[in-house]
Amino acid sequence: MPGHSRRRYIRLEVISGKNIKVPSRRIPAGICLYINVNSWRRWKSTITVLSSEGSVVWGDTVTISSHASPALSLEIRASYELGRRLGSGEIIGKLQISWDKLLDYGDEPFTLYFPPVHGIHPSLTLKTTVVNACDNQNGVLSGLLLTEYRLQSLVECKIAQDTDAGHAHLAKYMTSNTVSQLKHAMQRFQLVLDQCRVGHLDRATALTNLAGARLVGYINNHVQDIDTNISLFRDAFALRPQCHPDHALSLHNLTNALTWRHRRKGIASDIREITQLYHELLRPEGSYLHSIAAGENGVDCVIRRCNDLPIDASDEGIHLRRVVLELCPLGHQLRPRALDKLSWALRSRFEQHGNIDDIDTSIQLRREAMSLCPEGHDGRDDYLNNLALSLKFRFYHHGKPDDLDEAISLYEEALCLRPVGHEYRDISLHNLGGILITRFEKHGDIDDITQAVSILREALTLRPPEHPYRDKTLNDLALALQKRYDRSDVSGDINEAVDYYRESLRLTRLDDPERHATLHNLSSALCSRFTHTQENEDVEEAITLCQESLVALSSLHPDRYFSYTWLNEAYLARYRILHDPADLSLAIENFRLASRHPTQGFPDRIIQAYHWTDAAEEYDHESALEAYSIFFELLDAHLATRSSPTSRREAAAAFYYARSLPVDAASCAIYYANIPRAVELIEQGRGQQWSLASRLKTPVEDLELAYPILAQNYSELSRRVSNAAQGSATIGDRAADDQAAIEYRRVTKEWEVAVAEIRDLRAFSRFLLPPLYEDLQAAARHGPVIILIASEYSCSAIIVPTSGDPLDVPLSVTLADLKALKDRFTRAIREASRMSQAESRTDLIVLSRIIWDQIMSPIVDELKHVLKLKRYSRIWLCPTAAFTSIPLHAAHPFKTNPDRSKEPCLEDLYICSYTPTLSALVRSRQLMKKRVTPSFVAIGQGQPGEGKGKALLAVDSELELVYKLVPATTNRSTISGDAATRAGALNALEQNTWVHLACHGKQDRTQPYNSHFVMRDEHLTLLDIMERDIPHAEFAFLSACHTAVGDEETPDEVIHLAAGLQFFGVQERHRDVVGDLKDGMMDCTKAAWALNRATHAVKKEVPLEQRMVFIHIGV
Repeated sequence: MPGHSRRRYIRLEVISGKNIKVPSRRIPAGICLYINVNSWRRWKSTITVLSSEGSVVWGDTVTISSHASPALSLEIRASYELGRRLGSGEIIGKLQISWDKLLDYGDEPFTLYFPPVHGIHPSLTLKTTVVNACDNQNGVLSGLLLTEYRLQSLVECKIAQDTDAGHAHLAKYMTSNTVSQLKHAMQRFQLVLDQCRVGHLDRATALTNLAGARLVGYINNHVQDIDTNISLFRDAFALRPQCHPDHALSLHNLTNALTWRHRRKGIASDIREITQLYHELLRPEGSYLHSIAAGENGVDCVIRRCNDLPIDASDEGIHLRRVVLELCPLGHQLRPRALDKLSWALRSRFEQHGNIDDIDTSIQLRREAMSLCPEGHDGRDDYLNNLALSLKFRFYHHGKPDDLDEAISLYEEALCLRPVGHEYRDISLHNLGGILITRFEKHGDIDDITQAVSILREALTLRPPEHPYRDKTLNDLALALQKRYDRSDVSGDINEAVDYYRESLRLTRLDDPERHATLHNLSSALCSRFTHTQENEDVEEAITLCQESLVALSSLHPDRYFSYTWLNEAYLARYRILHDPADLSLAIENFRLASRHPTQGFPDRIIQAYHWTDAAEEYDHESALEAYSIFFELLDAHLATRSSPTSRREAAAAFYYARSLPVDAASCAIYYANIPRAVELIEQGRGQQWSLASRLKTPVEDLELAYPILAQNYSELSRRVSNAAQGSATIGDRAADDQAAIEYRRVTKEWEVAVAEIRDLRAFSRFLLPPLYEDLQAAARHGPVIILIASEYSCSAIIVPTSGDPLDVPLSVTLADLKALKDRFTRAIREASRMSQAESRTDLIVLSRIIWDQIMSPIVDELKHVLKLKRYSRIWLCPTAAFTSIPLHAAHPFKTNPDRSKEPCLEDLYICSYTPTLSALVRSRQLMKKRVTPSFVAIGQGQPGEGKGKALLAVDSELELVYKLVPATTNRSTISGDAATRAGALNALEQNTWVHLACHGKQDRTQPYNSHFVMRDEHLTLLDIMERDIPHAEFAFLSACHTAVGDEETPDEVIHLAAGLQFFGVQERHRDVVGDLKDGMMDCTKAAWALNRATHAVKKEVPLEQRMVFIHIGV
């Protein structure tokens, strides 16, 4: 026929779409394209996901005959089902175009633009090609393809039409905000649901459409009932099991509805259910969301919705955040926020349970988030604030000074990014002001608290009475004023603080999770005011407020600590005024509860234990010994969290005000006539640094014999802990340091489990625990140990005998006397060093006589008359506090008897040695069991190099002399000159049992672990010696200055070179004297006797001040 020859076939390739916006703003399952040729010929593309950029990629092709009509229409529609579809979906855009215009574009791709949706024109990219009729095969739109409605029953057709009408009304509602359109949409969807009764194949879709329209209205406050929506979504979800193609979409719809109910009504159970649903939605395998490209309507959308969820600190909530983070690999635009949200959840769990690993991980995550937002990045100020907040929390719990400094720096940087007029400037001002209060509490710089008050006043002006966070700023400003009052005693500050606290409390909701903090603060301010005004109403209210805060907090909430703290302050304040013993008992009980509260950080609990000891001593309360014990227990646990000796010392030095507690505790035990306990406390308090450092090297021979597998496991874990500690000590980067700290704690936990398993064995129940008196008495196996205690409360000597109970020897000298005596000795020795040998050392003689009369004479009387100690027996002196700076061994009566005989001095009576602690002596004796064939090395460095000290001209001759004194049969060697390096000296210490060191020695009083012997290249430090394994070392001769000088910050920790050598293997140390080896045998147990004989032999040749420095330390 003639018309047949003019028929054209056009192949239409549907390539992609851009700027696709859904009018109703709902989340579709996908986007499809309809091509309508006439009323009965229609083609539909595949349903394809909409990306986050609003784009769609199809790649579909259809061949169409153009003879049926002069034009065709194109419809972009949103589909809300992936499985069986109900209706055609929501129209996004509709466009009519002639065939001729299509063909005008030629064979190249072209773009068609549709009417705008939400201000943006959707577009399609197509390509047309004219083809021959013979090419018409697959994909031909023939006259046999009818509309969807034609093949349906009349009822089904009506259902589909009503569904499409409902979508259209809902789209008009969203674009016009006309409530009548929402009502029409809901009516249409309700009609559809009424037709789709139970069992109908489209019932789940009908339920979803009605619930979706109602949810949109609820979000816009045009529908009030959210519970009905959730019920509809639940019914739809139940009809779409996990195998259903629309299961994930139904799950997502239900989650969205629950999220909105939680936002509006705050139903606690909703957040837990939301978390569980999102877990299922984000399951790695089988989920629709994981089978499509990430897009606004896929994974990215779910990630955004998860990020918008309220913070849930439960294990499930944190697991959800981890799953979300896994879906945001490096480079993903949502990764910074996912990192931050997981960090918030971990920080919240830390607040509830106090697990330090949570806050460490929170900091790590926030460091990464901040690194992904460099300078100039929008939102960097938020990440700066959040990282600072986590650092602040860790500082409160862990007490690391670097955390406080870094947090302040970050808050300051964030404030610079929020200048005057910035909408969030009030937040940065509030944060910075709060942490300046913290630094003032730490360092006491009045400028910090003055600046804090000023900053917080500015923040308050930016938070007027209607501001939702005004209560927080009122609270912090009140706190700043209170702290300034405590320093300056200006009554106006405390009254203003109380008023601000009251206003803050009035503005705080009863269900606010932070309300207890304001209760605490108002209580503390009232206590402060009561101390000065003595108005009973203040203290009564303070007690009531704290009790109210306890009711609001769970039993393990970390902030119960503050309730206990302010209760003990209130009761103690009232006791000071009214002297009611019941108040003192209540104060002590709250001290006990605060210091033992398990989820609060160690630093705060240590402080409370310290204040407890102070109050118990001041008011002569029987709990004093318990308080001291808890203090040492907490400090030991706190120091054990630090991986390196230096960081442990820094942590201990933070409690500088408590440095006298070991001797004060011993004095207290003596007061209560519990002398064995005094020995235990002085030992525990003085040796914490060394015991923590050496516990990984504790001999396990007995354990190996009885339980070899346990011993092997313990030794291996000890090695791993030691390696982790040494690794963390060399890290300078904060982020890497945090990761190393987490790894150290992880390995340490394994080590602690192994130790607990060992302690479960009856024979090893005290393994690595602070030793009891019975254990410590082993130090006196070869002679009594005399512990000299110098406390502000009393000065005493405790004699630990070889067997039996310890003896208490009260001394008439006071702590002030000892400090004066130390200063006088320093001056007298300095002056004597300038004298000629013939001049009399009158001052030194007088001072030696004072040591004898006031200190050593009463002790010698006990040794003679009670212990019946024979002449030239061994004794060990263990001085503490001020006693450590006095040459006790030089005690001398300088007295002539009536028969013209000389009164013997201490060294005439006994062979004197020193020990830093009893545990050190016990440990040295244990190591003596492993004695091997002696080997000797002399290390000398007389030419240390420029800037390392003057040349020591006698070193070479000294080494030569010593070498000759060592028996020729002994394996002996000498290292000097260029060979005397740090590495050479360390190797020599490891390989030899005896060592002679002739060089400069330097004690670093501020960083004692940096105390060192001067070698040719680098210093040989105390830390070097501690980190090496020197299992067979027996004897070290230290011909060097400053090797037994203590530490300024922690004097009772006896951190010096000589003590370090003893704790880490060397059984004997000498200073400044050459021993004699006349019998040709190398026996370190005779070193003290040899030194005693040598000092007697040189009395006439060597001046008194030089003989005083001859000491022996060890077994």
